[in-house]
Amino acid sequence: MLVSLIKITSIFLYLKNTFFYMKINTKLILITLILLVNQQGFNAQQGGGMWIPNQLNEKEMKQMGMKISAKQIFDPDKTSIKDAIAHFGGGCTSEIISPQGLLLTNHHCGYSQIQSHSTVNNNLLSNGFWANSLESELPNDGLNVTFIVDIKDVTTSVLNGIKLNLSETERSSIIDSNIAALAQSFKKEDYQGIKIIPFYNGNQYYLFLTETFEDVRLVGAPPSSIGKFGSDTDNWVWPRHTGDFSLFRIYADKNNKPAKFSKDNVPYKPKYFLPISIKEKKSGDFSFVYGFPGNTQEYLPSYALIQRIETINPARISLRDATLKILDKKMREDKEIKIKYSSKYASIANGWKKWIGEKQGLVQSQAVAKKLAYEKEFSSFLNAHQDEKNKYGDLLNSFNQIYSKNNTYVKGFVYFNEVFYYNSETFKMAILLSDLLKTLSSFSVSKEKTIGTISGILKNYDAELDKQVSAQLVSLYSQNIEPKFQPQNYIEFQSKEYTENYMSQLWDHSLVTGKKGNLIQFLKDSKQDEIVKVLKNDPVINFVSSYLDIYRNGIAPDYYFYQDKLDSLQRQYMEAQLRAFPNKKFFPDANSTLRVTYGKIDGYQPKDAVYYEPFSTLKGVVEKYVPGDYEFDVSDKLLDLYNKKEYGSYAQNGELPVNYIATNHTTGGNSGSPALDADGNLVGLNFDRVWEGTMSDLNYDPKICRNIMVDMRYVLFIMDKYANAQRLINELKIIK
Repeated sequence: MLVSLIKITSIFLYLKNTFFYMKINTKLILITLILLVNQQGFNAQQGGGMWIPNQLNEKEMKQMGMKISAKQIFDPDKTSIKDAIAHFGGGCTSEIISPQGLLLTNHHCGYSQIQSHSTVNNNLLSNGFWANSLESELPNDGLNVTFIVDIKDVTTSVLNGIKLNLSETERSSIIDSNIAALAQSFKKEDYQGIKIIPFYNGNQYYLFLTETFEDVRLVGAPPSSIGKFGSDTDNWVWPRHTGDFSLFRIYADKNNKPAKFSKDNVPYKPKYFLPISIKEKKSGDFSFVYGFPGNTQEYLPSYALIQRIETINPARISLRDATLKILDKKMREDKEIKIKYSSKYASIANGWKKWIGEKQGLVQSQAVAKKLAYEKEFSSFLNAHQDEKNKYGDLLNSFNQIYSKNNTYVKGFVYFNEVFYYNSETFKMAILLSDLLKTLSSFSVSKEKTIGTISGILKNYDAELDKQVSAQLVSLYSQNIEPKFQPQNYIEFQSKEYTENYMSQLWDHSLVTGKKGNLIQFLKDSKQDEIVKVLKNDPVINFVSSYLDIYRNGIAPDYYFYQDKLDSLQRQYMEAQLRAFPNKKFFPDANSTLRVTYGKIDGYQPKDAVYYEPFSTLKGVVEKYVPGDYEFDVSDKLLDLYNKKEYGSYAQNGELPVNYIATNHTTGGNSGSPALDADGNLVGLNFDRVWEGTMSDLNYDPKICRNIMVDMRYVLFIMDKYANAQRLINELKIIK
């Protein structure tokens, strides 16, 4: 008892000093106290990791069960698995699975392409699509895939000339100059590209040599009743039963080199393609995922997590919750609206549900307590090394002060962007047009760009539906943002009824909404003076401009001022962590570059007395079946195959595997990533994470963080037995 009291007293004093500048939830401090007392030691290593493929720990991977070499995964001089992995559209991952450039990715990664080829009379989203010849494969304007040819550490060259006491502006200028010189001098082919990217918050730099293919055609996709089974209800949830896959093909010129779309292009002959294994899988099997994870922030201080839990996520969640309720109601009533808004709804809902799970997961995994324990250990290191203390000793205190000062601006920043940019398309167009008015010296060029962007928005835009969304969002903004970030009449907008009436007046008299004419035609046909005159008097643009001025003059400057300070501190903090814990393996945060993460197939326990098995089967699809429901409907053909148990060679123990989970550390961008077995064969297709573990971007916890994959046996079953796509099956190398 005495030891516990001493611990509590010591930790209380630490917390008191730590949170002197921050106003945080008292309950959170008490919980943190208890958790810290119960810690059995402070260990910086959390597990997980997204590793640069030329720096893999082959010994550890083989101890976990891997049978191939690290060189077989990544070799810049010889053919390796990396030659089959492509960045898909800049936001997902894909992989080549045939000698004719057949490309596999998620259904949700190819969703916008599938949607673009859909009409009410020929809805590929509802019906699926399977090209029966090369000639019937569908081109996709603007879609490209990028391969990594080589990765080189160029830290010394990029940081040449960087000295202590440089300002951030001076530091950035030197680095930019060094990067430009390096990119200019690096030898490459004309069709290759170069990206030089910072790692460890700017403490290390790598050069990526790339090849990008711009002719990528849609080959096959299951209907949404398979590819999006469970839709938004099951999103981020386990157990899942989703056939989240689609097929594309890369086309190249006659020399097998990257080329823009042409009827003369031919299927790409890859350096390597992935063989597919349909052997049995079991819990404990080695698993690794190869892809392009988007963004993680594993090394933030505790103050950042508190801000995420108490400020950022609650704001995002509440605004998107309001948007989704309005969209969902209308989509259920109107089939045309459902097609128009399906991709948009999925995008909004994806973040909304992820942030809910992230917030809950941060609390459940004791993330703040872990950070505090880690910071206490970090402080102990500094206290034991005077030189390090002199250099880094004020870092945590500086973090504390800045996170406290920037909290108001962070909330304003989140609210403005969610209300006026991400969720209201009318307001987004108004901002684009407002910006056009400020580019009079380059009006023609800016006009063409604006027309292009707005044309994309209007393709799937419904003015009346967006009015309902916009009115609700403005009302929430008025209720939750402090007066200094509001226009003069903001109190009136706290009334939902008043706001709806006000928006109706704006909408009825605006060119932006299409009520006063065709916006795109007007921009194309009118002279500059006429465009400026009309836009300056447009009621929607003027309404948004009042908020835009407040944002750009009162919120954004301070937000970015403090963010720059935090970025600088984070770079120093990362450097200090690397020095303080030389025996800890620090994987670099994800930044949309090629990575490998490895683990094992394993279930998990999300809460007391509940355990989730690592595999789901077609039986679960039928158990969830709700006839006619847009999320859980099942086609007659799939039901017939289930009832007859026509699974072919794809079954395991009499059941057809659908999805499975493992401890691979993944994030957004890993969608479509191949999941490979110990021999490097393709066995799964990554598409999601479990809800309890979505906080893995900030705090990976191997006890509850799991990635979710489509079993390749289900992919092949759908292609083979459901779609009868034998033309495509015959392209594949299947290991039985």
